Amino acid sequence: MKPASFFLVLLLGVLVLCIAFLAQAPSPPETASPPQSSGEKKILETSVPSNSIHGRRGVYLTAYVAADSAMVAQVIAQSRKFGLNAVVLDVKNNNGEVCYASAVPLAKTIGAVRPILDLHQLVDEFHKNGLYVIAREVVFYDPILAKHLGNSGTPWVLPTNATAVSYNLAIAKEVENFGVDEIQFDYIRFPDDGPIGPDYAERCTAVEAFLAQAREAISIPISADVYGRVMWPWNAQKIDPIGQQLEGIARHVQVISPMLYPSHFVEEELKADPYGTVFKTMSYGKARVGIPLRPFLQAFSMAIPAGMSLPEYIVAQIQAAEATGADGYLFWNPRGDYSALWEALTILAQKRGGA
Repeated sequence: MKPASFFLVLLLGVLVLCIAFLAQAPSPPETASPPQSSGEKKILETSVPSNSIHGRRGVYLTAYVAADSAMVAQVIAQSRKFGLNAVVLDVKNNNGEVCYASAVPLAKTIGAVRPILDLHQLVDEFHKNGLYVIAREVVFYDPILAKHLGNSGTPWVLPTNATAVSYNLAIAKEVENFGVDEIQFDYIRFPDDGPIGPDYAERCTAVEAFLAQAREAISIPISADVYGRVMWPWNAQKIDPIGQQLEGIARHVQVISPMLYPSHFVEEELKADPYGTVFKTMSYGKARVGIPLRPFLQAFSMAIPAGMSLPEYIVAQIQAAEATGADGYLFWNPRGDYSALWEALTILAQKRGGA
C-alpha cells in the first residue's frame, strides 16, 4: 500500500471512531428557565399552604359588596391575575348587623340578624378559587347591642360588659363552623374618649381578657386589627385610652393587622409620606413583637399628597411594607372599589419585570 493511501485509511478510521463516540455521549442538559426576581415573586407567587396564615395578600369586602356576584367575580379574577390569595369578609359589621343567617339567640332577639350573605356558598366559592377567607367581626362598636343594653347616645358596648363579651364569642364560634380560615376581630377596644398619657392598664387588661377567651373558644387562627399608632414605642406604657397595647394583644393572637393608613395620622409629615409612614410604623412594631404583622394598607382617596396618584400611593405603601418584612398585607376600600389597586399592582409588576 502506498503511504498516501495508508494515511487516508487511517484518517477515515479515526473519523469513524469520533462519530461513534459522539453518538454515545449524553445530551447536554437543557438550559433552566430564568428564576423569577425576588420582587416579582412577592406580587405574583401564591404558592403557600392553603391553611397557612403566612404570606396573605388580599382585599376587604363589606357584606353588601360580597353579596354582589359581579363584584365577587371581579375580585376573584383580579386576585388570580395579580397573585392575591386572601379575602376579608364582614360577618358582623360596624352597624351591628350579623350578616349571615345566624342562630345565636341574642342576635335574633335584638334584631341584629341580616342574612345578606349565604356564608357557606360564599366561603366555598372563595376556597375553590384559592382564596384564604378571613371573617371580620366588629366587636365592641355595636349600635344594635348598645341600644339593647340601654347605652343611650352611644354606639359602644364595653369590653368589661359580660353580655357583650359572651355575645361576640358566640358569633365567632358559630362563624368558625362555616369553614372560614381565620377570625379577625376589629374594634376590640374602648372608645377613643380620653387623652393619651394617663394609665389605661385596666382597659388593656379587659381587651386582652376578651382575646384570651376567644383563643380558648376558637380552634382556627385569630387576628386583631389595631390602630397604626399602637405600633409606636410610647404605646408600650399602656397610656392609650382605647386599651390596645401591642405586646399584650400579641400574646393572644396569631396575627396582628395594624391599620397603617397614612391619611389617619395627625402629623402632616406622616400624611404626606406614604412610604415613610408605613416603613417607620412597621419598623416600630417589629421591634416590639415577634408575631406576624399583616398590615392594612390604604386603597382609598383621602389626603393623597399633591402630585401623587392613588395607584402611586398604594405602590409606595406596598414597597414599604415589604421592605420592613410584613407578613403579607391587606387592602382597605370601604366601597370595595379596587380599580386603583389593580392599576397599582400593574405598575408594580411592570417595575419588577412581571408584565
